[in-house]
Amino acid sequence: MLPPVDDPDLLVGADTLDDAAIYRLSDDLALVQTVDFFTPVVDDPFDFGRIAAANAFSDVYAMGARPLTALNIVSFPSGTLPLDYLGRILLGGAEIARQASATIVGGHTIDDPEPKYGMAVTGIVKPGEQMTNAAARPGDHLILTKPLGTGIIATAIKQGKAAPEIVAAATESMAHLNRAGSEVAREMGVKALTDITGFGPLGHLSELCRASGVSVELWFDSLPFLPGAVDLVRSGVAPGGTRRNLEFVEPWTAFPGTFEPWQRLLCADAQTSGGLVLCVPEERVESAVAALVERGTPAAAVIGRVVQAGDVMMRVSAARI
Repeated sequence: MLPPVDDPDLLVGADTLDDAAIYRLSDDLALVQTVDFFTPVVDDPFDFGRIAAANAFSDVYAMGARPLTALNIVSFPSGTLPLDYLGRILLGGAEIARQASATIVGGHTIDDPEPKYGMAVTGIVKPGEQMTNAAARPGDHLILTKPLGTGIIATAIKQGKAAPEIVAAATESMAHLNRAGSEVAREMGVKALTDITGFGPLGHLSELCRASGVSVELWFDSLPFLPGAVDLVRSGVAPGGTRRNLEFVEPWTAFPGTFEPWQRLLCADAQTSGGLVLCVPEERVESAVAALVERGTPAAAVIGRVVQAGDVMMRVSAARI
């Protein structure tokens, strides 16, 4: 464990389990910093680069901030894979940086038996305008901006069980920047925002509950899923990370007694470059959904709501309450 940080200019640190750190430089300017990288989740190197970069930028968007610069982080087996493979990864990352209006200013590469790629991203936000896990309030509704199921589909790809159209849909969702969702959140006055990545929907919502001192209701029939995800998990395809996520959150989660194991797994699926969850006041939900649809986010689904802290941290219902 790291020692606690005592710095009044550290506006957001590790204590709230947020997606990035925020450090104040002046009354009008704060830096947002994050880093993320991982092994390939798809076979195509260009698409892998796009996905890894979009995932790294997502942490800045989840704080309601604007990315400025990025540093490439690369592990590459130079003796076993052609350098063209690395070039395609970097081109994919550069394309996403272009879409984010951010500048890649350098990076670092090491020789490693297994390829890995990601970015360290720096953004800016005005102090007081940042969004955080710690600002959800009872009555807020949860709006998700991407469909779920990338963990299941990535495992199916490794097992050779994912049809090309399933891979294509998941790839485009993962490579889609969360820029529009963050912009809509700012326009709607949202104070609490998180992205859904490796800990899955319930894992990241549990962090929001802890930081904000609230509970949440999740409506299963309102959750959007990528094509093929439900059929694949029902057939037994699920990554180890998803199963561990479920084991971790089950003590704090109430599921319907009729839920089957595959339904529980979907609620905990470990996402790669997943969507944002906006905590939107009830009176602005309709406007927020309309704005997200207009901006072309992969989903704009109202999946639950924030409630007063109760006997369980998270309660999953089969249908909207």
